[in-house]
Amino acid sequence: MTRRRLSKRLVVVIFVLGLVFGVTPAMATQLERFSIPGLRQPVQLVVDRWGVPHMYAESVADAFLAQGFNAARERLFQIDLWRRRGLGKLSEVLGPSYVEQDRAARLFLYRGDMRREWDSYGPNAELAASRFTQGINAYVDWLGRHPEAMPEEFRILGYTPDHWEATDIVRIRSHGLTRNLTSEVARSKVACVAGLPADLVRVSLKPKRETVVPVGFDPCALPSDVLRVFQLATQEVTFANGQVRALPSQPDEALEGSNNWVVAPKRTATGRPILANDPHRVYSAPSLRYISQLVAPGMNVIGANEPFLPGISIGHNGTIAFGLTVMPMDQEDLYVYQLDPNDHSRYRYGDGWERLRTSTEKVSVAGEPARQVELSYTRHGPVIAVDGTRAYAVRTAWLQPGMSPYYGSQKYMTAKNFTQFTDAMRDWGAPTENQVYADVHGNIGWVPGGLAPIRRGYDGLMPIPGDGRYEWDGFYNGDILPRSYNPTEGFIATANEFNLPPNYPYPLGFEWTYPARHQRIVETLAKSQRGTVADSMRLQGDQVSLVARRLVRQQHSVMPVDMCGVVAGSGCDGRGFGGVGAR
Repeated sequence: MTRRRLSKRLVVVIFVLGLVFGVTPAMATQLERFSIPGLRQPVQLVVDRWGVPHMYAESVADAFLAQGFNAARERLFQIDLWRRRGLGKLSEVLGPSYVEQDRAARLFLYRGDMRREWDSYGPNAELAASRFTQGINAYVDWLGRHPEAMPEEFRILGYTPDHWEATDIVRIRSHGLTRNLTSEVARSKVACVAGLPADLVRVSLKPKRETVVPVGFDPCALPSDVLRVFQLATQEVTFANGQVRALPSQPDEALEGSNNWVVAPKRTATGRPILANDPHRVYSAPSLRYISQLVAPGMNVIGANEPFLPGISIGHNGTIAFGLTVMPMDQEDLYVYQLDPNDHSRYRYGDGWERLRTSTEKVSVAGEPARQVELSYTRHGPVIAVDGTRAYAVRTAWLQPGMSPYYGSQKYMTAKNFTQFTDAMRDWGAPTENQVYADVHGNIGWVPGGLAPIRRGYDGLMPIPGDGRYEWDGFYNGDILPRSYNPTEGFIATANEFNLPPNYPYPLGFEWTYPARHQRIVETLAKSQRGTVADSMRLQGDQVSLVARRLVRQQHSVMPVDMCGVVAGSGCDGRGFGGVGAR
């Protein structure tokens, strides 16, 4: 089909049965046209036989608008619910059962300088968000003119989707808050009933660390529900037994992991590098990732991102490829405050009393009058609990500028070499991660990223008093993070394991994943001299567990052979526990 200039119009949406690359309009089996206000030139949107959309635009701005439009066209209820949950606007459409969750979510919104925020992600960050949300809003408006196409979820729940603002994309942080607040509380509970050494059974520390109870903190004084508000702020929207209501839940970070690896040309059958990535997102319908391709002058990138974000965070741009896993740096602390017995709006700090910062916000409620909710903050962060004369607040790097999860990919997704990629990762904020890298010239690399606080006088493993004795002294610069480029081994792998160099001087965190998954990947890659993409695909689905293998060896000396299935999961070959694909 010949392209023709047509102002403010998304010319075609084409559904095809073709290959990922090289699809043409002539291969289309279905064609639709949408008129989109704000589009500067025609855009072709091609959906291949795997359902992956490919946006071909004449400008980067139009590509992001088309990406937002199509994300809404395919995932509107998912991203609308994400926005409402993150902004604390669920009650507006789902009723009074969600007021408490709305209040909790609002506590963790970014409320800082928006100019610093946008600048943290690079020169195109605000443009990308503005055009992406413009595309979402264009589809919402299109549905207003075509109500018969409204997604069924909105019909069932009886409300219509809302318009977005560009700032919604980056102000919402509560979908990413991790490491290690919940573990601080768990460690305190173990310390109270069994002593700190017993906690090493729950989680080992790397590098080895003898944890001590901070002076001024009583682990037995923590209220049992101290994390309830934090959990409400970070949980998904729950629809229980046909009723819409918010249920407190304890997220178990140990149930999720991730892995990636990259293999140098000298170890592959084709003489080209292979990069594999498995972020281990939980199963959901629809998926928590969204795959697409963006093509415009100066940009040609394909891969996955969060469905509510513009751009690509995992994928390749024709020159470099990149894939991420979590690197468990510690970005959170729980602070405990002594309240003034005569005035609970003040807390002890230093030699005096400091007043809580409070604000009152209106929460709209479907079918009922609006509710007023009060948000309280200390100098360290949002107050999540008050228990008698004590208050508890969360200090988290996630509320700093530039910490919107995955949005830092705006900087690296168009990089063309390792230098540009590491430059882009230098200021990466969240989530803390391991990026593996490969390029068409045969180079491979590893670049971690994350904003890690500099703690003075404590290690971040337990809650601490908020009276000024335990503070952050800024953040470590990204240049202090280790990295690797074309290692002699010919491959690099990560799986959330402790991977800092020996005697590394910076305490980024002490709680890392058990290394069995990483060891299994390394074991497999080290044996291969002519690896293929198919080999990496098999390794992604690998079921061998080194832990189970050791158990099987032990049981052979003390148990009959027919007990193997009980111990190992599915037989004496050690399979069933999931070495790479599961913890």
